[in-house]
Amino acid sequence: MTRPPEHSGPPPTTAQPRRPLAVAVLLAVAVVLLQSLLVPLFAGPAMNLAPRDLPIVVAGPAPATDRLVEQLDVAAPGAFEVIRLPDGAAADRALRDREAYAAFVVGPDGPTLHTASAAGPAVAALLTQAAGEFSGGQPVPVVDVVPADPDDPRGAGFAAGFLPLALTGMIAGALLFLLVPSRLARLAGLVGFGVLVGLAGPLVLQGWLGLLPGDAVANGAVLGLVGLAVAASVCGLGAVLGRAGLGLGAVLVFLVGNPLSAVAAAPELLPQPWGAVGQWLPVGAGGTLLRSTAFFDGAGAASALLVLAGYATAGLLLVALGRVRQPPAAAATGSAEPPAAADLARARA
Repeated sequence: MTRPPEHSGPPPTTAQPRRPLAVAVLLAVAVVLLQSLLVPLFAGPAMNLAPRDLPIVVAGPAPATDRLVEQLDVAAPGAFEVIRLPDGAAADRALRDREAYAAFVVGPDGPTLHTASAAGPAVAALLTQAAGEFSGGQPVPVVDVVPADPDDPRGAGFAAGFLPLALTGMIAGALLFLLVPSRLARLAGLVGFGVLVGLAGPLVLQGWLGLLPGDAVANGAVLGLVGLAVAASVCGLGAVLGRAGLGLGAVLVFLVGNPLSAVAAAPELLPQPWGAVGQWLPVGAGGTLLRSTAFFDGAGAASALLVLAGYATAGLLLVALGRVRQPPAAAATGSAEPPAAADLARARA
């Protein structure tokens, strides 16, 4: 009895070969379309910075403050959310508690502008210019109640420091999903990454560059939480949705979260509702929380802390409940018949 010839090679395939030219053209078109979306996404908010319900204080006796509030409403309708307080001391407390960005304190010699440039140097500069316009070109005394760091008076270094934080967190989350198949190992890697970011961040931003004042432990805890929230979100989405989840995580963290974060300005300066949306994403919440711990002794930190803790917790839960990626070696041999078993079967035939 003769046996049919055995085929040792792979089965024939009917798939059509890809056309390199068509693939190249499609890739070029896709990248240009992505570029066309990214340019307005990043440049649009920066081009339209203006106060929108920006909380400010007007303090002083009623007749004078009434005139000032009316003048503000006429000059810039909808620009300011005015909080009335009795005097300059109460106004300064509101600035230190992050209830407002600035205060017009009306006294016997006219108004004085009290600012908190640490809350947003761009806001302080904008209000200083506006104060001169409201006074008919006369100089208005300015008192910086909560100043920015003297080594970073315009806040450029503070804002720039968040870009690598978001990028490295995104990369860490993606690599842990792609290269680590175990749930437990992924969780350990995420927690370890957050701890290391919390240790290294203050050494660089506070000790080396001198961009942050305040308590180094509190600042490190914030930086570590931001890193954990970003990395866990990306890794968790990957564990649930696969590579599509990694893309979704990159969109939330970087492509959308970064331009809407208002780290270099203030959420109330961005077109709404995008300024508010940015504060519900990790980078925006992280910038707000770090300003609170570095400059305001933790004032105004509650909502941002809850947002970051929520992202970190949800990401870790998704990692714990998500899929476990099979190692490449196991995937290659898992469904194939072992060589010894195949030889034994042929011998018995």
